[in-house]
Amino acid sequence: MTDVGQAVTAAFRDEWGRVLAAVARSTGDLDLAEDCAQEAFAVALRTWQRDGVPDRPGAWLTTTARNRALDRLRRRKVEVEKVAASARLTERLDPEAVDPAAEAAAVLDDDAAWAGVEPEDPDGDLLRLVFTCCHPALPLEGRVALTLRSLTGMTTAQVARAFLVPETTMAQRLTRAKRKIRSTAISFRVPPPELLHERVSAVLAVLYVLFTEGYDAWAEPADDVAGAEARRALADDAIRVARLVARLLPDEPEARGLLALLLLQHARRLARLSPAPEAAPRTLEEQDRSLWRRDEIAEGLAVLDDALAERRAGSYQVQAAIAALHARAASADETDWIEITALYDVLAGMTRSPVVALNRAVAVGMSRGPEAGLAELDAVVSAPELAAYHLLPAMRADLLRRAGRADEAAVEYRRALDQVDREGDRRFLRRRLADLGTTK
Repeated sequence: MTDVGQAVTAAFRDEWGRVLAAVARSTGDLDLAEDCAQEAFAVALRTWQRDGVPDRPGAWLTTTARNRALDRLRRRKVEVEKVAASARLTERLDPEAVDPAAEAAAVLDDDAAWAGVEPEDPDGDLLRLVFTCCHPALPLEGRVALTLRSLTGMTTAQVARAFLVPETTMAQRLTRAKRKIRSTAISFRVPPPELLHERVSAVLAVLYVLFTEGYDAWAEPADDVAGAEARRALADDAIRVARLVARLLPDEPEARGLLALLLLQHARRLARLSPAPEAAPRTLEEQDRSLWRRDEIAEGLAVLDDALAERRAGSYQVQAAIAALHARAASADETDWIEITALYDVLAGMTRSPVVALNRAVAVGMSRGPEAGLAELDAVVSAPELAAYHLLPAMRADLLRRAGRADEAAVEYRRALDQVDREGDRRFLRRRLADLGTTK
């Protein structure tokens, strides 16, 4: 790759989101903003080869993309006006009707957006874009896909491959999300103070879903290497956006709590899968902790300490505190399960989630003994949200195994196998079942 090619690639990685956000804010049209941002990078490849790489690539790209958008809107306005004039001449247009060029004209006449009356605020534009993509009026799958595409510049095909769906399916998701933004007049803005906390929660939930999609791929056998890399990269993308959100929302400790949680979990990625040919997930107890990324753990712990200093703890901060206790333990035997159980007590009170109650039961089993854990598990087994959740019988099987009740454990492992759909999890459960050495 030439020096110019490397510069454009670096600018795409670092500036895509800001360029798109600036044009989207000016035009209110995400499709137009995407087209013009792509054109700006194409122009950069040609122009920078001739004139050299500018001192501020992001500003150059933003100006070029905004100028392209302005040209397109001018052409659109002229074309619409011609159609309107022709219709009036043939008396097909109601003279009382609204001028069909009004929308384009309104955007073109917004001097603050186009002439720079408002001071440049690329971070503000990015924050507006994040809140727009994660608007609760959009379906969750649309929010996740739109956030990934808009903030990273991934193509529809790349996003589809990462989420293991056909490109046409992903294109429909993105189209529906953008149509919803237009049809319900969702504006590119940071929500007012009375709605900010609720909307921040929606943003953080999208980032956690995005991260989980990528993090889970690290525990799956990589039969399709390119596909596995695309899915695993989602975790890196989620962390990158979480860093951005935490920086843009310094008064929201939960944003830092989420970032800390993602860093502490992602630090374990290289230890999550056993080597081929088995290639099955490894539990925390089985993982080689020398493979954990100590730099990411250190960063996660520092971010968590900073968030907790605000004394406004939320669920992501508590989850990060649990992950921190695992990260600090030099071995599985040194894990402070008593403190982890106490943190799950706090988290259960915050969320009322059956899944949290399930994890708390496991922690009780590790701190007070497997029979105590089984008693806690029995208290949540009837929750309808867990009816088809394969980890319920899998966790019950593990507690039964630890209690020396091998035959009962085998029954639960088989039940989990009937419910699971991922190959990596199936391999893990088969291995555990074989280790029991029971024929029942």
